[in-house]
Amino acid sequence: MKLTPFHLAIPVRDIDEARDFYGTKLGFSEGRSTNEWIDFNMFGHQVVTHLNPNIGKDGKVQSIHNHVDGHGVPVPHFGVVLEFDEWQKLADKVSGFIDEFLIEPYIRFEGQVGEQGTMFFCDPSGNALEFKAFRDIENELFAK
Repeated sequence: MKLTPFHLAIPVRDIDEARDFYGTKLGFSEGRSTNEWIDFNMFGHQVVTHLNPNIGKDGKVQSIHNHVDGHGVPVPHFGVVLEFDEWQKLADKVSGFIDEFLIEPYIRFEGQVGEQGTMFFCDPSGNALEFKAFRDIENELFAK
């Protein structure tokens, strides 16, 4: 099966703040944009930030937390599954500007089926992101 890019549109409280976070800090290249939305290339996938003025300048997107592996995992969340080395590079990079991880980078399910590197953090608008990695994505991503 050929994997094709996903498209995800998310609300943000401030377009310039989103441009700084996704473009400058995370380093995702910018595609098309207007004063109300921006396309970003997130590891080959299209993530579009749309201005939602109802969030307010200091507001945050609401979420709940579900218990997984001893952590409160935010829902909703989104992200990308990476090769392990690429995940480690991203973890090192974001550790330089993320003041508070929801879940700090660590190995989840260590020694078990589904072992993975994972980390969770929020963008300034409160959208939760998870980046995870497997040593063998093809065989481990959906393993039981």
